Amino acid sequence: MLKTLQNLESTAEMTQATAFNLDELNQKFDTAHPREILAWCVENIPTGLVQTSAFNVDDLVITDILYRDLKPGTPTPVLFLDTLYHFPQTLELVAKSKEIYNLDLKTYKIPDVDSRDAFAAKYGEALWDTDITQFHHLTKIEPLQRGLGELNTVAWITGRRRDQAVTRADMPAFELDNKGRLKVNPLASWTRKASWDYVAEHGVIYNPLHDQGYPSIGDEPITTQVGEGEDERAGRWRGTGKTECGIHI
Repeated sequence: MLKTLQNLESTAEMTQATAFNLDELNQKFDTAHPREILAWCVENIPTGLVQTSAFNVDDLVITDILYRDLKPGTPTPVLFLDTLYHFPQTLELVAKSKEIYNLDLKTYKIPDVDSRDAFAAKYGEALWDTDITQFHHLTKIEPLQRGLGELNTVAWITGRRRDQAVTRADMPAFELDNKGRLKVNPLASWTRKASWDYVAEHGVIYNPLHDQGYPSIGDEPITTQVGEGEDERAGRWRGTGKTECGIHI
């Protein structure tokens, strides 16, 4: 019976998401300010709206707009994936952000391990070196899908920008994911400079690693500093040929 109800809820959420006219939305909001896009989301998706965040600078811009500026009656849940391999600075930022914004923070991780040692014992040392696809499935893809499902997500918000990578150059502001949920990219038309200008104007907190040569921050073992003239995501999965972890594919 419970499974039947869950299936009905999932079908209802998918129907709600697919009811939106993506062509119309993208035509209207293609170059809109992120605040306009997020305001539309808050007004039209009062329940089932979720922000996914790795607490990179772009994610914090979105959180600031949602929590300081728009302040919806029901706070938008912020879904964070604790991979067990984040930099300490990232985890400190998560805690600080939760306190400052009083975030409705929802943390998801691998269900059967709670430390790096336990992960290595169960799945092998440095799994990211031997099978990076499996590493990302365990630490990111499965927890994300589980989290979106448990939060009855109709639409989820990402911090992606078109100028971050060639794989994102044609990314729309609104799209559907492979589960039929609405996927919102409010910063799609923004540049890295625009995000940092917003941070400076509004005093948004950010990861100190951004000032130390890490423009894009992922898991500690597989994130390196970026040199002058390199793409901002060049430090992610360096030498592997990967451009995405799999969450957005």
